[in-house]
Amino acid sequence: MNSDKKHSISRRSFLTMTGITTAAAILPKTGLFAKALEPMPPAKGAISLAGKWRFALDRSDAGVTAGWFNKSLTADASISLPGILQTQGFGDEITADTKFVAALPRDMRWYLLPQYKAYTVPGNVQVPYLSQPVRHYLGVAWYQRDIDVPAEWTGKRIELLLERTRWQTDVYLDDKLIGSNRSLVAPHDFDLGILKPGRHLLSIRIDNRMLAPAYRPDGHAVSDGEGSTWNGIVGRIELSATSPVWIADAQVFPNLAAKSAQVRVAIGNVTGKAGTGTLSVGTKSVPVKWDEKGGQAVIDVPMPNAQLWSEFTPQLQHLSLVLKGAQADHQHQVTFGMREIKTDGNRILLNGEQLLLRATHDGGGFPLTGYPATDVATWKKIIGICKDWGLNGMRFHSWCPPEAAFTAADELGFYLQPECGMWNAFDSDGKMLAVLKDETARLLKAYGNHPSFVMFAATNEPAGNYAKQLPGWDKEMRETDPRRLYTDGSGRWSPPPAGPGTAFAADYLVTGSPARGPRGWFGGDYEESLNTIRHGVTVPCIGHEIGQYCAYPDFSIIEKFSGKGKYAAFPLGIDSGKEAYMHPGNYIIMRDSAKAHGLLGQNKALAHASGKFQVACYKEEIEALLRTTSYSGYQLLDLHDYLGQGGALIGLLDAFWEEKGYVTANEFKRFNNTTVPLIRLKDRVFTNNQTLTASAEVAHFGPAALTGVTPTWRILNNEGKTVLTGSLPTGNIPRGSGHALGTISASLAKLPAPAAYSLVLDLAGFSNHWTFWVYPSAVKNEVPKDVLVSTSWDEAKAQLAKGGKVLFLSGAPEKPSADLALTTVPVFWNRLMNPSRTWMVGLLNDAGHGALAGFPTEDHCDFQWVNLLPKTVAMNMESLPQTLNSVVQPIDEWNRNLRLSMLFECQVGNGKLMVTSFDLSDPATEKQPTAASLRKSVLAYMASPKFSPANKIAMADLDAWIPARYVAPVILNSPPAASDVADPGQVKP
Repeated sequence: MNSDKKHSISRRSFLTMTGITTAAAILPKTGLFAKALEPMPPAKGAISLAGKWRFALDRSDAGVTAGWFNKSLTADASISLPGILQTQGFGDEITADTKFVAALPRDMRWYLLPQYKAYTVPGNVQVPYLSQPVRHYLGVAWYQRDIDVPAEWTGKRIELLLERTRWQTDVYLDDKLIGSNRSLVAPHDFDLGILKPGRHLLSIRIDNRMLAPAYRPDGHAVSDGEGSTWNGIVGRIELSATSPVWIADAQVFPNLAAKSAQVRVAIGNVTGKAGTGTLSVGTKSVPVKWDEKGGQAVIDVPMPNAQLWSEFTPQLQHLSLVLKGAQADHQHQVTFGMREIKTDGNRILLNGEQLLLRATHDGGGFPLTGYPATDVATWKKIIGICKDWGLNGMRFHSWCPPEAAFTAADELGFYLQPECGMWNAFDSDGKMLAVLKDETARLLKAYGNHPSFVMFAATNEPAGNYAKQLPGWDKEMRETDPRRLYTDGSGRWSPPPAGPGTAFAADYLVTGSPARGPRGWFGGDYEESLNTIRHGVTVPCIGHEIGQYCAYPDFSIIEKFSGKGKYAAFPLGIDSGKEAYMHPGNYIIMRDSAKAHGLLGQNKALAHASGKFQVACYKEEIEALLRTTSYSGYQLLDLHDYLGQGGALIGLLDAFWEEKGYVTANEFKRFNNTTVPLIRLKDRVFTNNQTLTASAEVAHFGPAALTGVTPTWRILNNEGKTVLTGSLPTGNIPRGSGHALGTISASLAKLPAPAAYSLVLDLAGFSNHWTFWVYPSAVKNEVPKDVLVSTSWDEAKAQLAKGGKVLFLSGAPEKPSADLALTTVPVFWNRLMNPSRTWMVGLLNDAGHGALAGFPTEDHCDFQWVNLLPKTVAMNMESLPQTLNSVVQPIDEWNRNLRLSMLFECQVGNGKLMVTSFDLSDPATEKQPTAASLRKSVLAYMASPKFSPANKIAMADLDAWIPARYVAPVILNSPPAASDVADPGQVKP
């Protein structure tokens, strides 16, 4: 970009130049998981300015008035660039009063809440709502150094490139303001003009405050939620020289039908004089001309042998452009891919073939550095991990990554959807729309040639006047740059501008609720929901932020924040910082809470058990999407954990992109891959007088159709032994979803029950499986003679006083508390943000306990337990000894950490007591084979010599516990406020 004192690119320039990339050298290809690179090398012929810079904070913003740019800053303060000030010892220490940039949770006055009082003390300030930065600074900082212009640059135009900084930069050379730049999505570059050789004073003023018009403080490009409030300059910092007339920008528009590529070129000119010349690519040349300000040119390049770019064939093309003429002598390299993306009804087509996007969200969280990686090696590792887990794309929620991410994605065949750094309400005066258009032009200019850049969203979940303003953005983008698809809002979109029944403005919709969740599980799909969303209009849809099912944290992650380990995704570690950027204050609070409630010793078990349930829910959700034939894909939220907004532990990987230990990439790829065998099986719980019947199908989006495929199925017992098998008709499998394979039918009469089994479907080297449970069709509802089953505590007490055995059916309160009621899926996000006050993240089962010997289970919640969870309430065990272990323990969300139980045993005097909150009454066991088998298993254990509880509880303690067992403590999550922080995401247009 050619910078002057203006902040924005002119609308005319944007429309005529169509957003054209900055001049940059072609980066060499590096292998996946290659050795970490040094900081990005300068472009060919450029001078790197990496190293020590003079530095000063300008807290009162007095530097301009005081002329700091016209004198040398003190040599006592220096900073390493590329780098940021917070990790190099500058900025403010975190206090209870630190004003973080965040509004979710909606009231950040956490320091007024009693449960956090201990964490407001200087020296022990821990923030519950996010992993806090090591230091915090919002304001102006100055970076200064001397530069030497070499003699060989005499008469040349010189440009300064700052690859990634935030938010506004003002560049001074000697005693003059060269220009200002304001962008969150693209490099800040400045035209220094023609300079005299020799030494010059370069001063850069950077302001990282929230600038007007006001952004929503939760947008990932601006928020502390994922650590995006740093101040500094990262990536390439360099000077380059061109002839006075030069190739300012070049965008390549592939034409697959013609096997050619059109290169649209913008010519820059600082001479103030018109001129003519030639533009050449290889042997192809065209005459060009420019006026006193510059010009445009177009050259069509034959590409007869170019292979198409896709996830399966990530072939890149390279062109060398040469501009010759009066004061013009410039060469410019461009890299692109021959690919075409468009829509066809409800489908997205890439190079004419149907595309299914399997993407993850990314919020820009880099806990070790704060700033996003600018080296290709790091992004290759991140993308390589995503590909290992079966993904083929990434959505950047309200931010845009640096060039290295696009380069890595180009080389590895990975699809990207950046966004313009926004999660905003659009004002009626159009100020935010103007910012969006300016940032759009910059983003397209910087990254438009990358073939991986296949989709573009204006913003996340827009609000305000978006429905009137953003359709124009859609139309303008489509006409200006048709190389990708556009949507005006991820998760929320503008309705058809011409009214119901007409086309949407967006090329595709990123759809959230109601087209997700359990309504499509167990053999269902979301087709009906999508039809409701589309209102009879055809438009491709992609699932928005699917999943969001949480798992309990493994507190060993706290050590990873030290920056001293080896990291799967971050080969540069803390990079130029002296310490890691993020401090795990939120995890420390969670850990302390777990310890206070007696749960810390169970940490690994809680994390593992909750994680297994999380995976089961992700599997159901993804498979429901794959069975929805008119869906064009999905965007997870997220493959890895989110660090802000209360700590959303929704990832299968932790915040460092590393495995948590309860699911592997290969296990996840069974249902998240190019080809996924699927079934439609409504029930997972059967009795042995039933026949299992399932429709088999496949979602196949591999590189080509499969021919001569014979699907086979197996039923395995819990030891992995095949007990039943069969095959389906041989046939060909085209690309796409919803291809029927046949019907699986298996009589369950001869299978031992109760027991767990797996149905496995194999085809063409791909395999998927589903656990189901078989119970006896009739269970005798007998009670051992020496066991009392009672719902009366008085009756139970009398039997215990005699030294008897009691199964106390605790029942449920007349008015169940949402704070203790169990749910059939894990908590959404966390209790700090969850409006429904749900809390459960699974069950921790003592699978080896005698009470469960006759009830098939693992150590975690699975769908046989889910049948027992509706209308049940957990028992609050906080007033009973911490040494008392549960047989079935609900796992409370990490911000509360209550000790809870659904089934436990203890000795009371000479009596033996088993207590359950599951409904194991006679009416329940008659209706539910799971309840009948669980009751039989518990009673068989109680009748055996093994029933010898290790823990003793006094009757008086139980008497005090009984009336309070279904009472949850009041925990204030948000202090009363006269005016809460507004959530623009909920504002009606």
